[in-house]
Amino acid sequence: MENNTEKHEAEQANGENRMEDILKSGSVISRSGDETIHCLTIIGQIEGHYLLGDGQKATKYEHILPLLVSIEESGEIDGMLMVLNTMGGDVEAGLAIAEMVASMSKPTVSLVLGGGHSIGVPLAVSAKRSFIVPSATMTIHPVRISGTVVGVPQTYYYFERMQDRIIEFVRTHSRMTEEDFRALLMRTDQIATDVGSIIDGREAVKLGLIDRAGGLAEALGELRGMIKGEKSEERKVKRE
Repeated sequence: MENNTEKHEAEQANGENRMEDILKSGSVISRSGDETIHCLTIIGQIEGHYLLGDGQKATKYEHILPLLVSIEESGEIDGMLMVLNTMGGDVEAGLAIAEMVASMSKPTVSLVLGGGHSIGVPLAVSAKRSFIVPSATMTIHPVRISGTVVGVPQTYYYFERMQDRIIEFVRTHSRMTEEDFRALLMRTDQIATDVGSIIDGREAVKLGLIDRAGGLAEALGELRGMIKGEKSEERKVKRE
């Protein structure tokens, strides 16, 4: 009887800890069979160096960066699923997260649900494998800034350099060519008050921006396959 009570209390404590993780960082650890997967969500607007209003859903990069370090260093976590539904946000914060995900050695898979807009595009392609549901959309547009802009050549040069960083990252981590990406950036017939393009899930796959169309089951299946392949390779190296 005591063992059953202790087991129930342990399960309740684990459940409370999981809920706390979800509330704090939008992440949860899932254990199934031999695989332990960390699910990380990137939602709303990506908050950078300036605080957003209380009424806005936001992903805080100062929470995500140390969390990614802990996932990479953990001996218990085998891989990471990154789920995105973001409108974009701070360019440098988003690019910092994307660069860190891309540099992880563990298997990583991204899944775009709803939308992966603006700086969400580099985030979507930063994982080793990327998925998108057919109904999701992605907005591709040039770098923008709000507030006071000093109209001097140095300012425009800064924007151009930042845009080049994003283009190079996307080109390096996807099958999309630089020419195709720049063409989408500068389209004038899709967005009423801006230049750029809006593409759906099937178009993103066709253009080579995202690897495959699929949902949660497909993304998890791919991640588990990558984890099993890596563990098999590790066992092979140990035997040698």
